[in-house]
Amino acid sequence: MNTELVITTFQKPNYLNVVLKSLSEQACLPNRVCIADDGSDSSTQSVIESFQALNPNMPVRHVWHENLGFRKTAILNEVIRSSRADYLIFTDDDCVMHPRFIQRHLELAAPGQFITGSAIRLEQDFSDKILRDGKLHWDNNGRPMGWKARSRSELLKSMPFNPRLMSVLDTISPVRCSWAGGNASTFRKYILEVNGFDESMGYGAEDKEFGARLINMGLKGRHLRYTAPLYHLEHSRGYIDYAQIKKNRMTLNATRSSGKIRAENGID
Repeated sequence: MNTELVITTFQKPNYLNVVLKSLSEQACLPNRVCIADDGSDSSTQSVIESFQALNPNMPVRHVWHENLGFRKTAILNEVIRSSRADYLIFTDDDCVMHPRFIQRHLELAAPGQFITGSAIRLEQDFSDKILRDGKLHWDNNGRPMGWKARSRSELLKSMPFNPRLMSVLDTISPVRCSWAGGNASTFRKYILEVNGFDESMGYGAEDKEFGARLINMGLKGRHLRYTAPLYHLEHSRGYIDYAQIKKNRMTLNATRSSGKIRAENGID
């Protein structure tokens, strides 16, 4: 099975640098990496080139379009259209991957489903420290050094026990499954069948709307709450448009109630 990791990014080269370093520490690697770039300047290209120089055996492609505002759905559709992989794993430039992240997605990849998971949101001070260090350091238990869970839920999400035990918790924990753009995967052919992401949607619920169409098509979602840890680096969100978010939620509700499968303004 040919696999590709897709990392969406926009104008956060220091964040992307940390995420790429977590990629180099993975127990299992994809066949290719794609940086889905929503219009960053040349500093992002420099980060990618530095990563390639240090990891010459990891093929990396950089798909970029002009910065015309938040157009994550459009750049993702271009990446999906041009990909030659059978299976795609998606994450973002602010999500640091646990060393077993990719391995867990790939070992559970199966027909008729998509996989999605959650992220542990780091506080600003700890995020700033990671960015200053240029990477996230792991302790012997596979958790971030210096990090302290703020709740039992966060602790469990960090996979503190044997992965087999944590996978049992995944199975018995009832969670309404929706596509989470920073932690998700499925077969490319399923994404093409629903015509990818809806490019009329800006920030807010655009991932969930895409996942709702996968569910309408008959796919089952499998939620990895405890076995595919991601650590979300805090940052500002100047791109938030509350009017667009309200419109997106209406679109999401309409998709769920209508059983819609294909996006009109999608990959085609």
